[in-house]
Amino acid sequence: MFEDVTPFVLAGELYAATPTSEVLDVFDKFDHTPFARVRRATADELDLAVERAFAARQAVAAVPAWRRQAALNRIAETLRERAEVFAQVLCAEAGKPIRDARAEVSRAIDTFRLGAEESTRIGGEYMPLDATPRAEGYTSLTRRVPVGVAALITPFNFPLNLVAHKVAPALAAGCPFILKPASTTPVSALLLGQILMECDLPPGTFSVLPCSGATAERLVTDDRVSLVSFTGSPEVGWRLKALSGRKRVSLELGGNAGCIVDADADLDQVVPRVTFGAFTQSGQSCISVQRVLVHRSLYPDFVSRLKQAAEALVAGDPRDLDTVLGPLITEADAQRVEALVEAARERGATVDCGGVRDGCFYAATVLTDVPHDADVSAREVFGPVVTVEPFDDFTAAVAVINDSRFGLQAGVFTRDLHHAYYAWEHLEVGGVIIGDVPTFRVDGMPYGGVKASGLGREGVRFAIEEMTECRLMVLRRAGELPR
Repeated sequence: MFEDVTPFVLAGELYAATPTSEVLDVFDKFDHTPFARVRRATADELDLAVERAFAARQAVAAVPAWRRQAALNRIAETLRERAEVFAQVLCAEAGKPIRDARAEVSRAIDTFRLGAEESTRIGGEYMPLDATPRAEGYTSLTRRVPVGVAALITPFNFPLNLVAHKVAPALAAGCPFILKPASTTPVSALLLGQILMECDLPPGTFSVLPCSGATAERLVTDDRVSLVSFTGSPEVGWRLKALSGRKRVSLELGGNAGCIVDADADLDQVVPRVTFGAFTQSGQSCISVQRVLVHRSLYPDFVSRLKQAAEALVAGDPRDLDTVLGPLITEADAQRVEALVEAARERGATVDCGGVRDGCFYAATVLTDVPHDADVSAREVFGPVVTVEPFDDFTAAVAVINDSRFGLQAGVFTRDLHHAYYAWEHLEVGGVIIGDVPTFRVDGMPYGGVKASGLGREGVRFAIEEMTECRLMVLRRAGELPR
């Protein structure tokens, strides 16, 4: 428990609470005891952060690559030194099982390390222009320049690494930023902000401001902000885009990720991976396995094995090393998942296992005979629930996966090269994972979706492209005149 009110970071400085400050209470998601109190930013304080970031934008853009690299390496190294502190914070504020919490810290270290590497690789291109006679004697160069002030809005499910996925490329690109962490999980972001204060960065480079959603909307409408990078629900994300005006917008939104298990798949390998993909972090991931299509020849065996694996998962205290299923982020979310399952049951779905709520916990649930248009299939569940159905034709299975408003990632277990290529060519998603579940992600790869799943790509190098723009210089040789 953090006994004092944790200050926020505004323009690189700590702002401690005063008697009139707004304070946000953060609770341990397992036992609901008070875990921390953090200072909450007001609209005026948010405006001040934007003002200072806007004033700093040229100084931040001018920081040489080696200094940006040094800062990012220092963040990675300090995170490594304080890894267990951050893991325990994630375990408490997010209810994340300790194994998953430690893995997230490790991934955040990797993300900042990748940011350090990419900070010195932001290059350009030489482009001759004499493809036409009138441009003889002309040539050009391009470079990538930072877009300016970035508003970074992050979710609760990966409160450290998804922050890293926005902060690392912003620092690498030379964009001052204001980070608004999720109100249910702000502590790890604030501790990261204090690490950033130890780095050699210009004043005004960064702010970490927990605040209400209504206050955060000022970032989206403020003309001094050039880019909004949001990860969260589709409903909120598309609303923010509508408010953003001329700003560049990057959205990493939800999904109902599908997985195809072809006739030649090895269930000894497939079932453990689907179990991981569907139930790790209690399904609270945008790329959690939600729909599985299994070739009819494997279907009965697959359902039996998956049910057995799901029933064996341990739910309980996230601090226990044996725990796989921790609490959902709030009891209201557990109730929402419960309602989705009950609605599917009423429409004829079979609950093969699970389907039981206990407070904030929801049991690992396997559903069969689910109508495609049932909300538990068509919407994002964001809970430990997976639907399973048989298929006879691979191309038809691909069509079922595509019959969705979402398109983030899909997994395909097949040994057939033609099927793998067909899936890559025809699946309407941002990423096709062959031989594994859609939950697979490495922090350097391009990550993002199509349709209602978002705009743009994360993955450090690709996020840097989103946070920079191309600037052209044309050179005319002395003495040459245009024709």
